[in-house]
Amino acid sequence: MSVRDVIRWLRTPVTLVVLLVVLGYGAWWGYKAVLTVPVSTANACVTQPVAQLTPDKVTVRVLNGGDLKGYATEVAKALKARGYNISVVSNTNETITTPVIIGGTVDLPAVKLVASNFPGATLRADNRNDGTVDVLVGEKTDKTMPATGFATAVPVPNGNACLPKSQLVSGSPSPSGSGSPTVKKS
Repeated sequence: MSVRDVIRWLRTPVTLVVLLVVLGYGAWWGYKAVLTVPVSTANACVTQPVAQLTPDKVTVRVLNGGDLKGYATEVAKALKARGYNISVVSNTNETITTPVIIGGTVDLPAVKLVASNFPGATLRADNRNDGTVDVLVGEKTDKTMPATGFATAVPVPNGNACLPKSQLVSGSPSPSGSGSPTVKKS
């Protein structure tokens, strides 16, 4: 057997191994790309100077996760009467027994303000950057949303709140996914 025959004999298996490695890397990269959700700044909130956050600066989505038809609409009307801006009233596939409040982080003033309307609610963070708060409701009880004992404002610790674009206070701020204040100068 000559060197030329050995090279010809090894060329096919080596080529197959290289192609398998490239195919495996492509499959791994594609799998990771599908599982990674990019953070969108299209609906990013806008950092505004606010000493106290009031319901008129908070946008809420109310989702029904229970069997009672129209309960999300009922809760949305009550929140609207308390001054909140309601953007969506719909259903969720998640089965809810006690109210769940969802926001970017559980420490956001908007999440705390909305949660004050639902004693015993579970707070959840989903790292959203649009400044909205979701309220998931399920079973209707007298304790779900009491008529009294809720906050009408909460202090904003650093004096800046990330508000949904529809709730701008003044000026011409720019979107901010980081929570740091940025203002365009004219």
